[in-house]
Amino acid sequence: MIETSDLTKVYGSLKAVNSLNLSLKEKDVFGFIGPNGAGKTTTMRILATLLQPSWGEASICGQSIYTNPREIRRLIGYMPDFFGVYDDMKVIEYLEFFAAAYRINGDQRRKRCNEMLELVDLGYKRDALATSLSRGMTQRLGLARVLLHDPQVLLLDEPASGLDPRARIEIRQLLKRLRDMGKTIMVSSHILPELADVCNKIGIIERGTLLVNADVTDVMKQVRQNVTILIGVQNKPGKGLDEAGKVLESTGMTQNIALLEDPAVGARLRVTLKPEYPDYSPLSTALIQNGFSLTHFAEEEINLETAFMALTKGITA
Repeated sequence: MIETSDLTKVYGSLKAVNSLNLSLKEKDVFGFIGPNGAGKTTTMRILATLLQPSWGEASICGQSIYTNPREIRRLIGYMPDFFGVYDDMKVIEYLEFFAAAYRINGDQRRKRCNEMLELVDLGYKRDALATSLSRGMTQRLGLARVLLHDPQVLLLDEPASGLDPRARIEIRQLLKRLRDMGKTIMVSSHILPELADVCNKIGIIERGTLLVNADVTDVMKQVRQNVTILIGVQNKPGKGLDEAGKVLESTGMTQNIALLEDPAVGARLRVTLKPEYPDYSPLSTALIQNGFSLTHFAEEEINLETAFMALTKGITA
């Protein structure tokens, strides 16, 4: 559905996008991750045929950005991170205006606009002025707009930017609905844990270069080289975390033991195992046999934030 080959955008001596190679299939949901200035928006604008690359190739649904930009615009729905609405238009009028631009006419136009309002849960706001909507509602209206012509591919640049927690959850639920509808989606975001819940693939870009392009599960495996366990014990006379650490070291299974101070859950030990010991059940056995009561014993969760911090240096273009 989306293919790029050595896609590059240069501004003077600055490479905003550097030889980007990407391949997304039908129904893929691709999370595009990177620090500000990494090249995410530039890439999306090129794919949306709003910006010419310096060199390289890109195509959507087999259509080249060079030879068939108009056809690509019929196939995609592009939502920038910030967009304006017209001051004197109601929500339904706003959608009908763009539906007319997509040549959706007659009774079909009003029907399609109402369907999209229901999809994004804005039906009750159809007669409100577009400028009266909250930031979250405006984002949902933007999604309704790009869905009017039923595009196969969605390019969503920071759709959850600036939203409160409830609005972020609503956007995430909407993205899941679009995924279930079979849309191919490229979505950039800084809300990394939420992308893992929606996307099946992620790409991490830094300084214009795509560092990672893989399935979410493969990225997690790449970051986690060794198994890490978080352990909490009930403090008893002579049975604190220091003593628990000594017991764990005596097993010969540990590579590193660190003390974590967390006001929310209390102090815990972060235990990294040696590569040859993937099974950590003997650790709990050793602690119990030495008189410790376990309050927490679980493998440390690896999420996209952890992966992002491990794989990038925070350098922008």
